[in-house]
Amino acid sequence: MLQKYLLCFIICVFAGDLVRSQPVGDPDPQRFQQQIETFLEWDAKNTFPEDAILFVGSSSIRFWKTRRAFPEYPVINRGFGGSHISDVRHFYKHVIHKYEPSVIVFYAGDNDVAADKPVEQVVDDYRNLTERVQTDFPEVKFVYIPIKPSSSRWNYWERMEKVNRRIKSYNQQYEQLFYVDLATPLLKNGKPDDSLFMEDLLHLNDKGYAAWNRVLAPALDTLY
Repeated sequence: MLQKYLLCFIICVFAGDLVRSQPVGDPDPQRFQQQIETFLEWDAKNTFPEDAILFVGSSSIRFWKTRRAFPEYPVINRGFGGSHISDVRHFYKHVIHKYEPSVIVFYAGDNDVAADKPVEQVVDDYRNLTERVQTDFPEVKFVYIPIKPSSSRWNYWERMEKVNRRIKSYNQQYEQLFYVDLATPLLKNGKPDDSLFMEDLLHLNDKGYAAWNRVLAPALDTLY
């Protein structure tokens, strides 16, 4: 009887791992069409700086007051909230390629894991994006900001950490790819420091961004 229970347990665990490893379909990128058109309209009416530091990715980029945080640098912010890495890849020509940046600061993957995309799929999406960037701009420095720990998504943290570790290891293989740890400053006694987050316990507040600024600033001093 015990052997039967053990066998059932092993089968259930294996089945669960198999389900979690299956690729998940990407959400429709056209849900961001209006926001992308807003970027295009802005660029048509305004000049954007050359050799800029381009911040791109999901809402953690969108809400980041990057020009105020780094006034000494030419900065472009092209964050669009709720985006996956697949969305950044889809709109690559509009949110990355056209700006020919000197440095790219990238944050995405948070929403991917929360949508139950398996670790390998998220890492593959990141790898494909950086390969395209390196092909188009061999000299650009690409900074990956790891997926942040947050109380609202704490149940995903184990998988988010796996994504971060895999990407950190991948980045170490290339001179132009960098990993700046902005996840650890958000932890307190091993758990997310809720004082650094908005009421939704997902997005950073001003204190949270100040913590990011303190860590990222010296990295940009070195890279730019």
